[in-house]
Amino acid sequence: MSAPLRSVWLGTVPYTAAWELQRRLAELRRDEAVDDCVLLLEHPPVFTMGRNGRASHVPGGAERLRSLGAEYVEVDRGGSVTFHGPGQLVAYVLVDLERRRLGVRAFVRALEHAVIDWLAGLGVRSHGRVDAPGVYVDASGGEAKIAALGLRVKNGCTYHGISVNIAMDLTPFDDIDPCGFPGMRVTQIAELTTAPSLIDAGATLAPLLFDRIARAR
Repeated sequence: MSAPLRSVWLGTVPYTAAWELQRRLAELRRDEAVDDCVLLLEHPPVFTMGRNGRASHVPGGAERLRSLGAEYVEVDRGGSVTFHGPGQLVAYVLVDLERRRLGVRAFVRALEHAVIDWLAGLGVRSHGRVDAPGVYVDASGGEAKIAALGLRVKNGCTYHGISVNIAMDLTPFDDIDPCGFPGMRVTQIAELTTAPSLIDAGATLAPLLFDRIARAR
């Protein structure tokens, strides 16, 4: 039986520092008995471009994004461009898929369903999409993305994870094609219901992540 996951709240962490921590932990886990874990945090304003991104997904170019007062970082996760900032809960999920005998697709679905379960507890109905990983809601004006997902799998171990918009400034999403989809609408919990604090959000989401990962096949 796989060891239970553990979570830790890290507060506000610069993106590159959190990325380096994840990479170090991923390297350790193949040689040492490092437990699977979930790192819960928020980032200062930063745009990140994944391995599947294209320059066309940033219509004004990277320099324009930097001019807005945010970092721009090209990273090793899947997916395209997204934005992280204060008021967004980020859950970096470090799991040894080989040890858990778990495939990448089942793992992705587990993360999505955990967020769907969590949102349902807040009275918000949501869903996933086969063609575009993440979690979506049917809000006024049409479908909108509320949680973005991007992963890296190295030596059978995952890092990066999922981000949920809680109560943040969404305007930076206007300067990109979120996750590579032109015109994709983005929303947050604060526009749909009373938003919890990030600490409370992490404390209640983490057990659902643990449960869904444990049951995934």
